[in-house]
Amino acid sequence: MPSITPKIMMLWLGLFLLAAVVRGDAVSDLWDKGKPALDTQLAKSKTCTKDKLQVRREWGDLSAADRKAYIKAVLCVTTSPSKLDPVKYPGAKTRYDDFVAVHINQTLSIHGTGNFLSWHRYYTWAYEQVLRNECGYNGTQPYWDWGRWAASPETSPIFDGSDTSMSGQGEKITHQSYMSPAGNGGGCIVSGPFKNMTVNLGPVSPAITPAPPRNPRSDGFGYNPRCLRRDISNYLSSRYTRTQDIVALINNSANIASFQNTMQLAGGSMGVHSAGHFTIAADPAGDFYVSPGDPAFYLHHAMIDRTWTIWQAQNLQSRLQVIAGPRSMMGMGGAPAALTDEVNLYSVADKVWKISDLVSITDGPFCYTYA
Repeated sequence: MPSITPKIMMLWLGLFLLAAVVRGDAVSDLWDKGKPALDTQLAKSKTCTKDKLQVRREWGDLSAADRKAYIKAVLCVTTSPSKLDPVKYPGAKTRYDDFVAVHINQTLSIHGTGNFLSWHRYYTWAYEQVLRNECGYNGTQPYWDWGRWAASPETSPIFDGSDTSMSGQGEKITHQSYMSPAGNGGGCIVSGPFKNMTVNLGPVSPAITPAPPRNPRSDGFGYNPRCLRRDISNYLSSRYTRTQDIVALINNSANIASFQNTMQLAGGSMGVHSAGHFTIAADPAGDFYVSPGDPAFYLHHAMIDRTWTIWQAQNLQSRLQVIAGPRSMMGMGGAPAALTDEVNLYSVADKVWKISDLVSITDGPFCYTYA
């Protein structure tokens, strides 16, 4: 039998790695499996057509120019004036703050609820529209594929602190994080495009010690300017947001209740939603109410939306017009949610939609897909 030379071994290894890249990961395989159903839904849409379809992409797949265009638009929103009533929301100084205020206001009726997925789908889309319509952005909302960077989120192109990142780690300080061991940050971010960003609202429920300065108002709407802090680590991502964790969430959830409840787990075990937020951690990312104050929030929730879309697509017609869960967090004194319930984003979106209009990414106000 002829011996295998090192050159042949290297050729085989190269072909194997190339095949792995071409094949993509297991989450992408599930997307491919469900895509024909999504294409059929698009063909039936009365509001979205193939030529109008916007494509959302993973941050790591964007060119440097596309990343910088997105960053420029976000910086624009963070410096544009607020449209909120300054008497009711004195801490909302920018258009970016308007989104944070809406999330604070509705936190207890949009988590652990039947509208969790649809509300955040509309919210993330509304943010994307403001970037486009008010700040001249021509691209789409990128997403953060947790599994792709689970081993080392801090060195990913999202958080590496370069000028094409969403800024990086916080300054290393002595601190305690509530959902995982303290990482290598905890202080103000020191690199990247958002190192000078000011967080104006909150805190309401801080999850780090030392905590940020207390807000002058108990509802978190007072003016409380401070730096953006992070404590990025792989403690949670390497346990709960790996590709196999996302696949298990999609494949093992037989119904919408199982899917959304597993996704939102927090505590002894973590769902991808909570684990993503607390991978960034600190302030405001770790604050249940004020988490959109960190601009990486929207990449995280675009991935939440992508994961929901992939789950839907595995059996689309049985997973579109479905809802489960209460109208208030964990059912505290509320009635069950219904598809006829309305989603109102007030100052950050023009129209009020029923949940039934927000379950498809190519119907209602939406006309986008994922790559």
